[in-house]
Amino acid sequence: MLEGGLKVARQKSFKVAVVGAGMTKFGELFDQSYEDMIVEAYRACLKSVDKGIDEKDIQAAWLATVQGSLIRRELLSGTSLAEPLGLLSIPVTRIENLCASGSDAIRNAACAVMAGLYETVLVVGAEKMRDVPSRASLVANRGVMSHLWWHPRGATAPMVFGQIGTAHMHAYGTTREHFAKVAVKNHYHGTFNPHAFYRFEITVEQVLNAPLVSWPLGLYDCCPTTDGAAAVILTTPERARQYTDRPVYLIGTGLGIDVGHSHWRSTYTEWPANQQAAKEAYAMAGITPREVDVAELHDCFTCTELVTYEDLGFCEKGRGGAWIESGGPWLGGEKPCNVSGGLKAKGHPVGATGVAQACEIFLQLRGEAGQRQVANARIGLTHNIGGAGQVSCVNIYSNE
Repeated sequence: MLEGGLKVARQKSFKVAVVGAGMTKFGELFDQSYEDMIVEAYRACLKSVDKGIDEKDIQAAWLATVQGSLIRRELLSGTSLAEPLGLLSIPVTRIENLCASGSDAIRNAACAVMAGLYETVLVVGAEKMRDVPSRASLVANRGVMSHLWWHPRGATAPMVFGQIGTAHMHAYGTTREHFAKVAVKNHYHGTFNPHAFYRFEITVEQVLNAPLVSWPLGLYDCCPTTDGAAAVILTTPERARQYTDRPVYLIGTGLGIDVGHSHWRSTYTEWPANQQAAKEAYAMAGITPREVDVAELHDCFTCTELVTYEDLGFCEKGRGGAWIESGGPWLGGEKPCNVSGGLKAKGHPVGATGVAQACEIFLQLRGEAGQRQVANARIGLTHNIGGAGQVSCVNIYSNE
């Protein structure tokens, strides 16, 4: 089935234009409500459209959030976006696919444009995580991962992802220092991003000496719980010129799925969903991993980013530690990753994360990223893991 889908994708090119992108600052936004953040991101997105856009042009919208079902136990639907934005005359779909919600919402919206249902659509991702205690905002501690008698009780995200880090260390000689360098890199990149939650540098020693959360992950190996929202506007390539002379194009997308519970995994040193999503996206875009110039990866934990280097083909299997040592994913390296600061420094408001990644790639491919600009960036990639690897979404963008 997958091979057949890839064959069709190669025969018919996939191209949807991104003409606007905007976001709030990420962080502890106690002075803003969920609706306030959505409105701010939407207005920033509209403002970014070079030639302006009539809001009446927006024919449909998608909202990415996990807040209602998993974090705050509140009822959310499409009206949670439509009402504060005054978009009550168009269809609004809510997407919840764990941490991959934002990227998957973009994927679904783009498919609707490609199918000819709509010309111009809006995608917003938003999450309000800091209004409840940190422990209460963690999905694993809310019963989602421990409601069946045979499943390990008390499973937390650091524990589940730490299993992958530990297995990778055992199989390939990866060290905690390698993971620490991911945190150091992303904090450094985050100092250049005015929207980042953490805008300060850290050292390898600070990461290694920080309080242990779940082996091999310490405090500085973990991304923060975060408030924030982000928005993008998608349209057809033909319509895009009405809004801008410099559109960015979504040219490939892939969604991978794996088993729901970690003890059923076939491997602990990689994520099959990552590999499946990347394979589909690369084939649809007609490129290889080597052609990606800049990437925004899902670094909920430092080991997640390092293993993802390998899953996406940025380096050979087992060589993620060596690649971070070489400087490959640093700003100025061969393939800069998470120049926004990533989830680790920019923050991780779950439903907003994938949309914010798209905002960063939009800036990078237009040459508007300031001090964190990747030179001559032509092709950008975003990647989200959902849950603990149960789902992965990869989207590929080009400025040509």
